Amino acid sequence: MAMARLLVRPLRGIAKRVLLQQQPQPVIFNSTRNYISEMRREAFEENILRLLRYEIRYELEHSPPSQPITKFGSFIIDERPGEQWIKLNKKFGENEEIKVEVTMFDASIPVQKGSDVSAADDVQLHITMIVNVLKGEGNEVLEFVCSAWPNSVEIRKVYMRGQNGIVDQPFVGPPFKELDDELQNSLYDFLETRGISDELCAFLHQYMKNKDKLEFVRWMEKAKSFIEKK
Repeated sequence: MAMARLLVRPLRGIAKRVLLQQQPQPVIFNSTRNYISEMRREAFEENILRLLRYEIRYELEHSPPSQPITKFGSFIIDERPGEQWIKLNKKFGENEEIKVEVTMFDASIPVQKGSDVSAADDVQLHITMIVNVLKGEGNEVLEFVCSAWPNSVEIRKVYMRGQNGIVDQPFVGPPFKELDDELQNSLYDFLETRGISDELCAFLHQYMKNKDKLEFVRWMEKAKSFIEKK
């Protein structure tokens, strides 16, 4: 009996060691997970970069934008890189300054049958044009809010305001189309004399088509440079 107990004790010790060896050892997954996540992130970013490089190359090869024009007639053009508008400025007469702010394309309307717009165009693109006329050292500004269509200018609103942007009087004028026809024509002549004409609208549409391409390429190049940073 004593001999049996002596034999059992070492067997218990051996069994304990065997059981300990068979217990699962802790596995460290963090480094593996991090490695896989890093590989996935790099793969995603490389795919984005590949697509951006392709799009940039395609735009530059098939429809490259031209360098922005800096003058139109007597207007000096501020191209405002990276922004959705441009600025034109000129002197007129002895004491007038004409400042024009022009948006990129901000709306469109369907082309009507029989219009003189190219048949290849399904819509007419719209540009908003704000014309400020300043005289001498005064604080008053005569402001015209206009639509620049591909071949014509349309006055939408005329009012007086201060140069600080605050309207001087609470009444800012009636809707333009409610004015007397002769007065409307006179205000169109007033603008045309200062270079705000149908020819300017046609130029702005061509200019904005080019700016749209240019800003698209700039945007892709900036995105590519950002993703390439480590």
